[in-house]
Order: sequence, then structure tokens, then C-alpha cells
Amino acid sequence: MWKSIARGILKLRLFWLTVLIIVTIVMGNFGTRLQLSYQPARVLPLSDSTQQHYEDFKQRFGIDGSVMIVGWQDKRWFDLPVYQSWYDMTEQVRKLPGVKDALSISRLYTIARQDTTWGIKQVVTQRPQTQQQVDSLQKKILDLPFYDGLLVNPETKSTLMAISLDEKTLNTKDRLGIVAAIRQQGDTFAKKTGITVHYSGLPSIRTEVSKRVAGELKLFTALAVAVTGLLVWLLFRSWKVVVLSLTVVLMGVCFAVGALVLFGYEMTVLTGLLPPLLIVIGIPNCVFLINKYNAELAEHGQKQRALENTIEEIGLASFLANVTTAIGFGVFYFTNSRLLVEFGLVAAVCVLAVYVICLLMVPIILSYLPVPKTQQGDSTEVSIWRGTLTHIDNWVHHKRPLVYGLIAVITVISALGLPLIRIEGFVVDDLPKNDPVYNDMRFFEAQFKGALPFEVTIDTGKPNGILAGTGSALYKIRAMERIIAQYPEFSKPRSLVDAIRFAYQSYRGGAPKYYVLPPALALHDMVAEAPIGVKSSPSSSLTRSYIDSSRQVARVSYQMADIGSIRMQEVLGKLQPRIDSLFRDTGYKVSLTGHSLVFLKSNDYLLGNLYESLGIAILLIALVGMVLFRSVPIILMSKLPCLIPLLVTAGIMGYTDIAFKPSTILIFSIAFGLSSDGTVYFLTSYRQQLQRGLAPSAAISAAIHETGVSLIYTALILAGGFSVFAASGFGGTAALGVLVATTVLMACLTNLILLPALLLSLKRYRV
Repeated sequence: MWKSIARGILKLRLFWLTVLIIVTIVMGNFGTRLQLSYQPARVLPLSDSTQQHYEDFKQRFGIDGSVMIVGWQDKRWFDLPVYQSWYDMTEQVRKLPGVKDALSISRLYTIARQDTTWGIKQVVTQRPQTQQQVDSLQKKILDLPFYDGLLVNPETKSTLMAISLDEKTLNTKDRLGIVAAIRQQGDTFAKKTGITVHYSGLPSIRTEVSKRVAGELKLFTALAVAVTGLLVWLLFRSWKVVVLSLTVVLMGVCFAVGALVLFGYEMTVLTGLLPPLLIVIGIPNCVFLINKYNAELAEHGQKQRALENTIEEIGLASFLANVTTAIGFGVFYFTNSRLLVEFGLVAAVCVLAVYVICLLMVPIILSYLPVPKTQQGDSTEVSIWRGTLTHIDNWVHHKRPLVYGLIAVITVISALGLPLIRIEGFVVDDLPKNDPVYNDMRFFEAQFKGALPFEVTIDTGKPNGILAGTGSALYKIRAMERIIAQYPEFSKPRSLVDAIRFAYQSYRGGAPKYYVLPPALALHDMVAEAPIGVKSSPSSSLTRSYIDSSRQVARVSYQMADIGSIRMQEVLGKLQPRIDSLFRDTGYKVSLTGHSLVFLKSNDYLLGNLYESLGIAILLIALVGMVLFRSVPIILMSKLPCLIPLLVTAGIMGYTDIAFKPSTILIFSIAFGLSSDGTVYFLTSYRQQLQRGLAPSAAISAAIHETGVSLIYTALILAGGFSVFAASGFGGTAALGVLVATTVLMACLTNLILLPALLLSLKRYRV
């Protein structure tokens, strides 16, 4: 079959070349429509209970990450010039398109009772002109406990502006402009006052991350082209080979970005890695074809025959190798996580597409080029590698016990590192510790307990259940707030209860000591006079986001620190039983949700899928091997050269304290697919040598020398290509690049040394 394919490719070379050019142009044109994703990446499947609670919460109350915060700390916080500048900035921010409202010490509200009605009253009615006016405002503001810990921290003289963004534009490209405009206003304030301004909140964090994803896509694509091109030149010393190889993989990149658009996907932090990944992964296809072509020319010098033999002998091995790589990506499809499904599906399809492009383009272009004057097999570099392969062949045949012993020692040492691996993720831990986004988040954690949303919903199970009777639900919610207040990771709450406490303070004349939940009778009278959050009155704007329209479900909102998944798990493990005990006899359904909790569950979910996806990858790749080799012992033993490098990588993670987290969990399935490539190439060559009548020992030697140079070249190119990710500003992406590079180098050694040794030990089995 492959002989017919080879002849068909070469006979119709102009047709196939035209088809490839047209497809590349079409897919590249689609790729120009690729959009950056501005929505939060959903990792959990919709069937997950945590995700279901979060979706229900968003349906009732809207998204919880729509507030951007701008803050600062300075002892001049109520000096006239600073206050005026802050007042001006607040008013300018409020007028920006996409901003719903902005609360700060220059624009905040109190609840006032006038005759028999309740209403919201602005504390600051105009821009102050004297320091005396500012001093008066300071006393009024600090006498409102509702804002203590939310907008002001009197102990440290810090304050913030809470900016509510329009939910319709928050998940669109318009968010970039809104956040940039807010930052511009903050920079203007900073220049006027000399005060350092900090920015945080999910809109700000997501915007900065999105901008860097887009920037790193261009950076890594350029670096991947430069590094792999340089490595190809160093190994082949031919600019024609460099241009040919890069042309093939760049055609694959056009296909990838076009495929993302055709699938209806957007560019995320993962799919943004596809172009540089395909460049790195696609080059080895060219290496094997070109090496085989040069070897054939060195043997007989007949160009047509060399091309046909190259396609025939490398085509199947390369196909199986690319299938294993595609499986390494494709298993993410089974996770039911939208983020991973999109990445895995497109990556798997594009890996196979690059293989097809390479199988067509390389022989066709080589057929138009003249025969090289100096054959690769005569080069000094290849002679050096041939000498190395001779030593390897000697070790495999005569020093197998030493090989097994060294591999066993490496395996044991790596295994000892496994218990040291931390399973922990942070929202911004992929950013360097000196990054402004990271530092700004730490500022708000120190001054206001954090900037990440954490939500609690209380479902009474019946309409008007929150406000019915003597307010028992409200007293339970207040008791829950006291429990949560014992955990320093959470900020001061915002809820209907706190709005009522605010109203009661006003009801009793405004003294701070009356900022409490009123007695049952007084509470009943207040609700009867003005059902807060229910009537379409001005007062409802303060509380309507804390109770749903049926008055059945209440919401308590917190901001929390980025404490990491380990500490988060500990806190929830203690908090959840206490909340359950508090509401045990009420029939209420209390749910903990919000972005922070979803992130924690996503981290755990990805870890579980690591084992599942890796298991599926091993099974599928083994089945692919069975189709070709029909020997269970050989297939089982051939997995060791692929799995040992993964174990080594995991051990390195343990010893170097690289945690399992969403960005590093992907390493193993990807690396396993790439490690299996070398195994497939070697086994295919070994089988071909046996079919030519060689004895197992001679076949092993022939396979080492036939595939060895290509395996070494591809390992070096893959390692060099993946190493470019070390330049990433995201720690997880940098770790992914270094660890995958380490894995493929280790896999090269196991495939060239351990695998032949195992085959000799099992020589009574034939592939």
C-alpha cells in the first residue's frame, strides 16, 4: 500500500502541491478571524455539582467577578488635595462606557428614613472646597461601620474604589478598553498626588492575563521558529533543509489557527500554545524523512528510488508516531472540561494535519531540488553520532545488566521524589512574585483581606422565606457571618443582613453602636414599613443583589485572599460542618460557591483527570502498537521506555518543589505521546530488519544505526523547541517547557538503550 502511496504522491506532485497551497491560504484566511477569549476558562464540566451551584448562582445574581478595585494607602487620605483628586477620579470613572457605578470615600451612600419611607442618601453631595469640609466628611464616613473593611481601613489609612462593570461587556473585547481607561485615570491620580495606586479584582486580573496570552503567542511562535530553525541548521548545515522544514510547520500553524475558527473556538491560555507547539512537534517529521532520504542517496544515489523508499519506509512509522502524539493530546477530550476539550481536540487534529502536510511537502520539494553534492551520511557530525551509536550498540549487547542497574537506580531515586510533590494551585501563582498583578493582589489581601470573590447562598425553599415571620432566616445568616468572621482569609461580608443593620443604625439616629441586627419586633416593623430589596424604591438598589426576586434565596458575598488550594481545602473542611450544623434543623439549603471555590475544585478535577487521561493514553497507544506488532509482551515491555521518563519528570517536580496545578498537569499526557514516538520508530525499524531475514541481535544493531541519528536529532530539536516556553511570564508554562524538554531527552536515552536491551532479553518474541 505504501509503495502505491509513494508513487501517487510523486506522480501527482504538482496537484498535491497546489492543493496544499490552496488549503493553507484558505485556513490562514479563516485564522485571521481568530478572537482572544475574554470569558473565564471553564475547567469543570457542567455535570459537576460545584459548577452547577455556580451556574445557578450566576443565573440568580449575575457573575460574581464583575467588580474591579482600585486602592491606595497614605496618611494623607483625607487631606483636601488628595481627597479632591480622588473625588475627580471617581466621577470620571463613573462616566466611562461600560461602568455601572463606582463606590469610594467620595461617593458612598447611607440609608435614611424620611417620614414613613426609606431611601438612599448620598453622604458626599458635592466636591469639598475646604479642609474643614473634608474633616466633616471623614467623621461621617468613619461613623458608618458598613464601609469599614469594604471601602476603608482606618487602622492603616487605606481606601479603595469598587467599580462595578457592565456584565454584557465584561466578557468581550470591550473589557480591555474599560480596564485601560480606569488604569489611565488611576495613573493620573497617582501623578497628581505621588501616591502608589494598586489595581485588582477579577476584571483587572483577567485583562492582564489575556493581554499576556496574546503577547506570548507571538513571542513563542517567533522563538520556536528561531530555535528550531537554528537547531535544524546546526544538525544538517543546509539552509534548504531549514527553509523546507519551517515552511511545512508554518503551513501547519495556518491550519491550526484556521481550525480553531472553524471549530468555533477562541484563543485561550491553552489554545494559544498550539502554534509554537506544532512548530516544535512538526519539525521531527521532516527530520526523519530528510535523514532517510539522505541515507538512501548515500547508499545508491538514485533520487526517484530514494524518495519512494523514504515515503514507503518512514510513512507508516511516522504515521503511527503522530497518532501516538495525537492521542497524548486527544485524551483531554474525555475530561468533559471545555478548556481541555478544545485544546485536546484541535491539537490532535492539527498534529495529524501537520503529518499529512509533511508527508506530501517534503518529498515533493525534495523532488524539485537537485541531489545534494555532499551526502549527510558523509558529514563529520553524523560520523560522530555514528560512533556514539556504535558504543550504544555495544552496551546493549554486552552490558545489559549495567543498563538495567542504572535505569533501576534512576527509577528508584525518581520514585522517592513522588511523595514530595505538592498538589496546590493559586489563582495568580503562574505569575512571577515581582509581577505588578501579583503585588497588587497582595496589597488588597493585606489591607482588605483579598480581592477574589467567595459566595454563600441560603435557599429557604419557599417564596418570601428570607423575610417571613420574625426574621429567623436573617438571624441565622447573621450567626453564619459570625462563624465565617473567625477565619482571617475572608473579608467583611456584604449581605441583606448588613444592609438591614445599616438601616437600623439610621433608624436609631446614626450612632455606630446601633449597627446591629435589630430585635425581632423592631425588625418586623422595619420590614413591614419598607421591605428592603423588594420594592422598586431607591433603597432597593443597595440590597437587590443580595436577595432574589422571589425573596427565597439570599446571598452573602465575601472577598478572600489567594490562599491556594491546600489552605482553601483546610478552611472549607472546618467551615462547612459548622455551617451545616447551624442550619441543620431549618430545611434551608446552604451552598458555598464563587470563583475561588470553583478554582479549587478545578484544580482537584484536573489532577483526577491526569490519571484518567494518562491511563487512556497508555491504553490507546498500546492498542495502536498491537495493530502493527501483534505481540503483547513486546508492547507491554515497550511502555517502560515511555513511562520511566515520566517518572523521572515527576521526581524532578518533587525535588524542585514544582507543584501539580492546572498548568503543569498537562505535561504528562503530552510528554507520554511524544516519548512514544521514538518507541514506534525504533520498533518499526526493528520489525523491518527482521522481515529482511536478520537475526534479532543483528536486527537490533541495524535498527540502532538506522534510527539512532534521527532519534537524537528529534530529541534535541524537541528539547530546544520546548525550552523556549521557559521565557514565559507564566510559571506553569515555563515549567511545562522545561519538564517536557527533560522528558523527551530522557525518552531518547531509554528508547535507544533500554528498549533495545529489553528486545534482546525478549528475543524469542517477534514484532
